[in-house]
Amino acid sequence: MKKGKQQQSLGHRERQIMDTVYRLGEASVGEVLKGLPDPPTYSSVRKMLSLLEEKGLLRHRRQGTKYIYRPVRSRESASRSAVKHLLSTFFGGSATEAVNAILDVSSTNLSDDDLTRLRKMIDEAREEGQ
Repeated sequence: MKKGKQQQSLGHRERQIMDTVYRLGEASVGEVLKGLPDPPTYSSVRKMLSLLEEKGLLRHRRQGTKYIYRPVRSRESASRSAVKHLLSTFFGGSATEAVNAILDVSSTNLSDDDLTRLRKMIDEAREEGQ
């Protein structure tokens, strides 16, 4: 299975573990365990970290008797990949359709500052495209 497909097939707990490792930068099994809501057993976390490493998402180094895990890719790189997958899966590759869906869902929560930032981002994207 390709890495891109593997990243998209993460379960809820695996995503929580990845979020914890990203937040901490690197972490031991015990540190990940402390960062999880309603944590499973130590051995379950250890096994899931190992599986995430097999999927190519984490790597480890040894520190004494502990393994310290860190992400293979930056959070920004992983986010871009996830957005590309989201666009192709749900919006036919159309950023316009994705933004429309986001605005439809969150339009009542957008402040004037949010709308100004969005307009600025659109203007900057337009300038870069020229």
